[in-house]
Amino acid sequence: MSALHQPASAGQRRRASVQPLPSDHLERVWAWGMSASAMEYVYRPSTVEALRGVFEFAKKQGRKIALRGAGRSYGDASLLAEEIGLDLTRMRRILDWNPTTGIVRVEPGVTIRDLWQVAIEDGWWPPVVPGTMHPTIGGCASMNIHGKNNYRVGPIGDHIREFELMLPSGAIKRCNREQNADLFYAAIGGFGMLGCFTSITLALKRIYSGHLAVTPIATPNLGAMLSEMEARLDRADYLVGWIDCFAKAGSLGRGLIHQADHLREGADPSAAQSLRVENQELPETFMWGLAPRSIMWRLMKPMVNNPCMKAVNWVKYLSSLRQSGKTHTQSHAEFAFLLDYVPGWKRAYLPGGLIQYQSFIPAPEAERVFRGQLEVCHQNRLPAYLGVVKRHRADDFWMTHGLDGFSLALDFKVTRYNRERLWAMTAQMNKLVIEAGGRFYFAKDSTLSGDQLHSFLSEDRVKRFLDMKRRCDPDTMLQTELYKRVFGQPALR
Repeated sequence: MSALHQPASAGQRRRASVQPLPSDHLERVWAWGMSASAMEYVYRPSTVEALRGVFEFAKKQGRKIALRGAGRSYGDASLLAEEIGLDLTRMRRILDWNPTTGIVRVEPGVTIRDLWQVAIEDGWWPPVVPGTMHPTIGGCASMNIHGKNNYRVGPIGDHIREFELMLPSGAIKRCNREQNADLFYAAIGGFGMLGCFTSITLALKRIYSGHLAVTPIATPNLGAMLSEMEARLDRADYLVGWIDCFAKAGSLGRGLIHQADHLREGADPSAAQSLRVENQELPETFMWGLAPRSIMWRLMKPMVNNPCMKAVNWVKYLSSLRQSGKTHTQSHAEFAFLLDYVPGWKRAYLPGGLIQYQSFIPAPEAERVFRGQLEVCHQNRLPAYLGVVKRHRADDFWMTHGLDGFSLALDFKVTRYNRERLWAMTAQMNKLVIEAGGRFYFAKDSTLSGDQLHSFLSEDRVKRFLDMKRRCDPDTMLQTELYKRVFGQPALR
């Protein structure tokens, strides 16, 4: 059973000295992958003053705070058992939008969906998006999200012009590349440990059509996929690879790359229509419109097991051979937000939920490390049900996961029977990553610990980040279960 479901005796002893919080704020808060949860006292401010009030209240009560956007992190990045959970989804106002320049200023609770729906009919699109449209911009900045175009445009932080950050003291710092630059590069990707964004100014991307030209390319194994992606870097706007994690031997890592490219100005004769919001929305039904997509996860649930998922992956690869090389058009939303096609699909993994393991490896080592990870999965009889490959570039943010290389994201079903073995297996995979000079992504992580990451945590940029936290948050008011798990050792605090 997860430690998050069990009472912590040390925490109980500490909390005996503080006053109880109002019971009507007590809620169970779940990680997005639903493999962990925590009971928290949840507060939902809607204004900057109300936000400051929560910080003041927490300080008086001797409480810690976990910041939370839409709760789309797979693991415990926004959980904090028996403390205050600060839910920012009510701070959802677009403060300023300039359709001429594409510059937008938003509150932290504005979602990717809110953003593209405001901007697209003016000919703009968010420069970086994840696989779902529902994360908040504050959450995206806190985790410095990347997209299928990271190798070309970098993470979302590279497109943030400025932000305002409320420290736990209640003071607000305006940060950009000239003013408070150290805090700018520390807070973006700082997983909510330095302060709370109150506004974010972002530069969007000009587009000339609501469509992308999408070309699938089937690849027979992992090496071929990485080589094909590398060969297309200079000419592709987006690249993402799906791999069949059940394949072995010479077919290990076989799969399908999708390349997508923006249409040039004038190439779409119906641009005004393709840019309409209603022409970007994902379909709400399937089976020729006879059934709502909201029931699809129920149909998936009996198939979320090794034999069925092996068959699904095999059929998907066979169909990829027929698709390969045939260019077609897709809307931006259809291509970008694959995870939103089946509402609530994660419920198919209940009761244990799922975790995602994502590692980032320098390009020369990527094939060897990813091959080793897939082989470890086979040896432990714990295959990933979904594998996704992306290409990346390095960036200047202090707690970045970005590097000049590739990432592999692997989805695993969690059960009460495999949980211990699964966590032990990820420790094996961590060793491969660390030895290759790789990195991890806190938005996805559920299993890392500080003792596993000694070399990573000893890096100068991590030391600078922890020093910045001591300056911004001297009482360590901002915490999460992730922070305690990875940075909780006395030597690192």
